Amino acid sequence: MVRTNTVVLPGLGAGVVRVKGTARALVFSLDGNGRHCFLDPAEGGRLAVAEAARNVACAGAVPIGATNCLNFGNPERPEIMWQFSQAVDGIAEACRALDVPITGGNVSLYNETDGQAIYPTPVLGVVGVLDDVTHVLTRVFPEPDLEIVLLGDPAGGLGGSEYLKQAHGLVRGAPAPVDLDRERALQELLVDAARGRWIRSAHDGSDGGLAVTLAECCVESGAVGAQVDLPESVESVERDDRFGVVQALFGEAPSRVVVSVATGQRERLLSRARERAVPAVVIGRTGGDRIRLAVAGEQVADIGLDEAEQAWGQGLTRHFETVASREA
Repeated sequence: MVRTNTVVLPGLGAGVVRVKGTARALVFSLDGNGRHCFLDPAEGGRLAVAEAARNVACAGAVPIGATNCLNFGNPERPEIMWQFSQAVDGIAEACRALDVPITGGNVSLYNETDGQAIYPTPVLGVVGVLDDVTHVLTRVFPEPDLEIVLLGDPAGGLGGSEYLKQAHGLVRGAPAPVDLDRERALQELLVDAARGRWIRSAHDGSDGGLAVTLAECCVESGAVGAQVDLPESVESVERDDRFGVVQALFGEAPSRVVVSVATGQRERLLSRARERAVPAVVIGRTGGDRIRLAVAGEQVADIGLDEAEQAWGQGLTRHFETVASREA
């Protein structure tokens, strides 16, 4: 927060700070995922740039520059130096593709404990410009009876996901790769949609999968729930198992954003998405006091907003209580 210049409160999306004396605002996002870089340093670097820029675009702003903090272990060890080199190459590739130049940054090395290095963790900060601050978007659904549209590929993968880490304690697999051409097209679509007021909210759908993304769109919304039906992959339907449901709910993929669409603007959004070759599908509607999620027509989750808000607000407390009980 920056005194009275803060437009979007912390936690509601990218940071937005007005430029006094103008109609403009600056938009900021910090992103990085050490698990992704541990599993694939080059792809992890690309993903970090793409997500930070995407969060800026979700607020309606054009990404214009980036900075970085590159956190690694002992570079005298060949495998650590390889991680560093690969991550820098990935960051450079994504910055060129998205036209987001690096303006500065810093490097933190030798981050180890008893010879065990931290995950390679490049953190990217991206700044964008919002020409009209009244067009700013946040992650929350602002009102009932809006259509919910998923921009991007519905299919997600579990490699390097929060689900594997939290539910099974695993850091395995390969993170879903980012198509930088599609990523740029998605970000341009988001900026145009915000300027045209075709959409009322936008939230990046990478970390945690679509179930987490949709829940975050509802909490702190002022009691606006949602009813959503997510598609299930063809492969999982043919296998006739529960893997498809888990993948639909918690599978992660880049270049995905959940938006709420203003009344009468759905066709315009879908048309512009087709023009840019951005996949787009209507998955539900806002309203009610519950979060109801279905996969391929089968309801798999139904939680009241009060319960969801409580779980959201007490997450950090539960985490440290769990850690304390294990150590005891």
